[in-house]
Amino acid sequence: MPSRSLSATGYDRAVATAARSPEDYFAGLIDLLADEPGVTPPAPAGSASRTFGSSALKVNNKIFAMLSGGMLVVKLPADRVRTLITADQGMPFDAGKGKPMKEWLAVNTVNHRAWEALSREALAFVRGAG
Repeated sequence: MPSRSLSATGYDRAVATAARSPEDYFAGLIDLLADEPGVTPPAPAGSASRTFGSSALKVNNKIFAMLSGGMLVVKLPADRVRTLITADQGMPFDAGKGKPMKEWLAVNTVNHRAWEALSREALAFVRGAG
């Protein structure tokens, strides 16, 4: 099945007028990527299985994108993360433990096009690492 894009689904126009929060953008990503092979959407809110990672997008049971503190967080190769940080497109993600995780980027902008591109890049990276 060919991959869809936000703009190809009409999501581009809907987001421009309706989405107001990072949660709205992430919900759109979930809808967009949930049908990709091997992708598991987050557990529903209020679900009994709400544990770490249950609110993340996963591929083959490995997290590739999640929302944390209102920011999209994606798993990418360490050198790509450094490049994006240097370009001021994100910041290190440390999961609250005080030590940045070298393969995780917290995206510092709420932009559905950037979120889609980085999420697809993360999906490909994590899928290939499996």
